[in-house]
Amino acid sequence: MAERQFAQGFAQRLAQRRLMIGVLLLALLGIIQGAPLAGIIEFEKLRRLAAERFGPDAVNAVQDWEAFVASRSADPILSKLQTTNDFFNERIRWSSDERIYGIEDYWATPLETLGKQEADCEDFTIAKYVTLLALGVDPKSLRLIYVKAQRPGGASQAHMVLAWYETPAAAPLILDNINTLVLPAARRQDLTPVFSFNADDLWISGATQPSKANPLQRLSRWQQVLERIVEEGFRATW
Repeated sequence: MAERQFAQGFAQRLAQRRLMIGVLLLALLGIIQGAPLAGIIEFEKLRRLAAERFGPDAVNAVQDWEAFVASRSADPILSKLQTTNDFFNERIRWSSDERIYGIEDYWATPLETLGKQEADCEDFTIAKYVTLLALGVDPKSLRLIYVKAQRPGGASQAHMVLAWYETPAAAPLILDNINTLVLPAARRQDLTPVFSFNADDLWISGATQPSKANPLQRLSRWQQVLERIVEEGFRATW
């Protein structure tokens, strides 16, 4: 009985989480009340917050981001993927969360990443994910993937990349801050997938069907960063 109640409660919490995050994504894509895409991101608010929290360099970075989104919205999908990957890889330095934020693990919003001009792999991936949503890419085609990355000398490290799937069963293209080329997953033999997720589902070890298993700690952190993204300038009901 206790196990059944736990399972029912777990399923209910997951459904509520999916509903809330789904509303956010609808808002980001301008679907709610027919809002135009350009009005979904409050760049004026982002610039103000950038000035208050980080200073003039951050304001310039937000302005560059705004110009990028405006100029690339009509591009073909492959161009959106490569230019988004390049935009952040060329502007942001890699650093650890402990160095940037003073804690072991922190998931940053795009504003925080642009403001600090430093990021770890999760922060790069989140910024690219949000940018592609702003460019009109189908959210169902995007997944954040935790991988084991093979490093020179044979050691492996935990890493995160962004994947774009042309179809759910297709081999994805990988956006990464280590290897800056957008390549098919088959050409990234250095990456071993552990699990992946987006706003709707999680997949274990590259499975084509979503898993009911949920790493709640990571989902909680994911939900928290989405909430902060809304607070910083995305028009959404949470």
